[in-house]
Amino acid sequence: MTDVTRRQLLGGTLAAAAAAPALAQNAAAPPAPDLKGRSILITGTSSGFGNLAALLFARSGAKVFATMRHLPRPEAEALQKVARDERLDLTVLELDVTKPDEVARAVRAAERLAGGGLDVVVNNAGIGLSGPVELQDEQAMAEMFDTNLHGPHRVARAALPGMRSKKGGLLIQVSSQLGRVMVPNLGAYSATKFALEALSEQMAYELAPRGIEVCIIQPGGYPTEIWASGARRTRDLLARTEDSRKAGYPELMVNAVRTGGGSTDPLDVPRAMAEVIAMAPGTRPLRRAVHPGPRPQEAINRVSAEVQRQLLGRGPFAPWAEAVLG
Repeated sequence: MTDVTRRQLLGGTLAAAAAAPALAQNAAAPPAPDLKGRSILITGTSSGFGNLAALLFARSGAKVFATMRHLPRPEAEALQKVARDERLDLTVLELDVTKPDEVARAVRAAERLAGGGLDVVVNNAGIGLSGPVELQDEQAMAEMFDTNLHGPHRVARAALPGMRSKKGGLLIQVSSQLGRVMVPNLGAYSATKFALEALSEQMAYELAPRGIEVCIIQPGGYPTEIWASGARRTRDLLARTEDSRKAGYPELMVNAVRTGGGSTDPLDVPRAMAEVIAMAPGTRPLRRAVHPGPRPQEAINRVSAEVQRQLLGRGPFAPWAEAVLG
């Protein structure tokens, strides 16, 4: 089992540099789970959770396919350099989740290199945007849903035939606590994550009899690149929005551009994913909330699970519900 420290994970990657102040508070992390022999495709690895996950999983013995848009780019070169220097089994592939042909091509390439269907797919790629819902125009809403909802669906559709052929696999869907609770000014983002939660749970039931599991990861606030990129998108949105609409929300416009994320450790999220991956099939949770502070989504998760048990527990889908909800 590989002993992976936070300092090691951050070394040599451009994207992780922004998280260094938070991570410096911790001298070392506990050993990561052994992922030797697992083939794992991750979307959105140019920064944030995806970048950290690619390195954590590879350093834990996995065969990693780290995907990102617009190759070549410095972030890809940084990952490849770390892989060469440390002799990690990590391959960078081009994949934009909004382009179906590119999704299919990347998944086929990963399956060819893996020698068959993938063991794990991590749907991590996502974008953020803030501001009152009325201000979100057609362009903004289309971009958000295309990346945060249709993107994971495209990737899952591309990977599931290979998983079915091997009668097993795991989809990890990176949602958010805002996929269960709502905060004013983040409604459009929250809508995409609510939809992803529903899509993912639906797939969990339908895939259970085929030996394929789904786990929804629900991070709280973490200081990753999504805040900076989301702030840029929000500024662009506000620049093209009529003043009359903005004037209707004076108290929300004060904080319409969100740039935070707190001082929490982003490595919490990839480590939670690794723990789920290492679990035995049939024991993995449907949802995993991740944050050192309050996790308000957990109360909703419990109520939702109980309602679903009551709804499905006496009909033909009872075995599926039992497999997913326990």
